[in-house]
Amino acid sequence: MDIYLPIADLPVNVFLVFAMGTAVGFISGMFGIGGGFLMTPLLIFIGVSPAVSVATVAAHITASSFSGALTYWRRRAIDLPLAFVLLIGGLTGTAIGVWLFGVLRALGQLDLFIALAYVVLLCSVGGLMVAESVRATLRAHRDRNKTVPARPPGGHTWVHGLPLKARFKQSRLYVSILPVLAIGGTMGFLGAVMGIGGGFILVPMLIYILHVPTNVVIGTSMVLTLVTMGGATIMHAATNHLVDALLALLLMVGGVIGAQFGAQAGQKMRSEWLRLLLGLLVLAVGLRFAVNLFVTPGEIFSFRVMEGGR
Repeated sequence: MDIYLPIADLPVNVFLVFAMGTAVGFISGMFGIGGGFLMTPLLIFIGVSPAVSVATVAAHITASSFSGALTYWRRRAIDLPLAFVLLIGGLTGTAIGVWLFGVLRALGQLDLFIALAYVVLLCSVGGLMVAESVRATLRAHRDRNKTVPARPPGGHTWVHGLPLKARFKQSRLYVSILPVLAIGGTMGFLGAVMGIGGGFILVPMLIYILHVPTNVVIGTSMVLTLVTMGGATIMHAATNHLVDALLALLLMVGGVIGAQFGAQAGQKMRSEWLRLLLGLLVLAVGLRFAVNLFVTPGEIFSFRVMEGGR
């Protein structure tokens, strides 16, 4: 059964879109990530324009991250001062990303930029995740009977020597706000331009760069994702008019259902295998984008109606 998407300006199969939402929700629940890095490419692959895909997935991530952020709020597992500083950088990065989005769209280079950004980001992150998970698996087999102490969250690196320090009591950190602003700005920019919540990047950055404790890192990252992606949705809707609410609704319904089953499946797998599967998935999507960029299409020429009837 097909349904017409008014903003995307094309008919799509309802069951296909629902299945996509369910599949991405399953993966999100299994790996504990937002899934925007996968949803945006899937929409592009079925014919939705990259611009509409990015803006609509931003709305989808906003809705899906709201319930998660609310849950962690009730558990008091959010460092609000840290989240506030992240949001200052995040909203700034989001505004810059939406501005660049509009500029590239006006120049006709937006599709190419999004594709290149996905190739670079996903291939890099996917390759690093696969390599790290393989090393962890081999190390686990080699040191099966040994106990390796975990690196304490209070350890110090060059980041902790930067000026303009602030104290974040719940995270037990005394660190410069400069890297916090930089991390927030980077994630806001990526969310606005690529339509990804960035949890699979943000959480490791908070843990390994700032040494935020794991008991507050997920809830704090969800607050950043919620506000930045919500801001990106509003900005895209107001300036670019690209948010397809009907498409976002179909994806949300499927995503909520799939996430429940994914969470149950993820609890039954070892963490090393989960990271390996996620890395392979991220790498596969990046390679698919690379193939689309460099392989000559079957139809070299195409016709497209320009905005304003020109």
